[in-house]
Amino acid sequence: MRVQFVEKESRPERLVCEAEVVFGEEVGPLAGMKLVGFSLWRSPEGEVFVTFPSRASGVGNERRFYDYLRSAEGIAADAKRVKEWILEEFRAHSRAA
Repeated sequence: MRVQFVEKESRPERLVCEAEVVFGEEVGPLAGMKLVGFSLWRSPEGEVFVTFPSRASGVGNERRFYDYLRSAEGIAADAKRVKEWILEEFRAHSRAA
């Protein structure tokens, strides 16, 4: 499994790039597939952070967003671990470029 970064020419000001998780041959039915929709953004302070693909739902003016990628056990630290992995891969990618 690896992360692939996709640069967009026309993008919002603080969007750094998009990211895709590409599954290798060892993951059974997911072999050769990729999960898209991750984005790396730069905060006004210059810090880079990751957002997951999500779904908005709500009534009236109230909106909530539900990440598509969630822990099977409901442990918030699991999602943070994935975000940190993507950021580590991005840092390595940036150093190599």
